[in-house]
Amino acid sequence: MARIHGNGKGWVFTPKHFLDLGPRKSVDMALARLRQAGTIRHLVRGLYDYPKQHPKIGLLSPSPDAVAQAIAKSEAIRLQPSAAYAVNLLGLSRQVPAQIVYLTDGAEKIIEIGRQHIRLKRTTPKNMATAGTTSGLVIQAFRYLGKNGVTAAHIAHLQRTLSPDDREKLWQDRVHTPAWMHRPFDQIRGNGN
Repeated sequence: MARIHGNGKGWVFTPKHFLDLGPRKSVDMALARLRQAGTIRHLVRGLYDYPKQHPKIGLLSPSPDAVAQAIAKSEAIRLQPSAAYAVNLLGLSRQVPAQIVYLTDGAEKIIEIGRQHIRLKRTTPKNMATAGTTSGLVIQAFRYLGKNGVTAAHIAHLQRTLSPDDREKLWQDRVHTPAWMHRPFDQIRGNGN
């Protein structure tokens, strides 16, 4: 319980998050008791959460990122939000994709939690080079927007919202991008016009 409370409401986890505390059978039994007591919620096979509760709506669905991170840790894989989802996460568009897609170096699958569908889509090592970083999000977002779709407003937004360290790392990670992204990355860094 200390670990669950320590991670806070909305935490999504698997039994593997507790294997340092005891054997798998004991962990499964403890999780079953917590589930029966209503402390945690069983989402899908092998996936649980410590649910957030809204005073009017009731129990909230877990965030796609929380689900993805739990799966990544459990299966020892890397995940990278796909292009359309990256645009939304960075605040470059308010449009939310109909299906949340993560690129992965693991197995392809679809996780269904209520009406939420999270798809893990296998991709090339090149697409995973910056997985799990802010640079990876920006690179995926720019792939979605395309060479002619990246605007001065997008660049200004990223200059404001990315930390100086993230802007510098983005510039360093340009080696993983097509040449057309270099100039906007330089502008985000603060060196270009």
